[in-house]
Amino acid sequence: MQSILIYIAAALAEIAGCFSFWATLRMEKSPWWLVPGCGSLVLFAWLLTLVDSSQAGRAYAAYGGIYITFALLWLWLAEGVRPDRWDLGGVALCLVGTGVILFGPHRA
Repeated sequence: MQSILIYIAAALAEIAGCFSFWATLRMEKSPWWLVPGCGSLVLFAWLLTLVDSSQAGRAYAAYGGIYITFALLWLWLAEGVRPDRWDLGGVALCLVGTGVILFGPHRA
């Protein structure tokens, strides 16, 4: 459960950081948006190191489904675009994959 909470916090930090670049380069916002954005990306990277896994690749792979879920929530809540059935189906598939990676009986 702790890993999932870390993944959620990491997803929010990554999306916020990446959005600062999007806003600066695509929405003509001030370059000052990049300052907190870069801090947010550093926070994202640090948070992923807290996940209880000895394999970075597995931790990143499991994180992917959480990230996709929160990216679509961002689409809906921050950008005002409601995800369609294809988005929701894709998220469901990703979360199944995340569950398999997180809870599967891996060799040590």
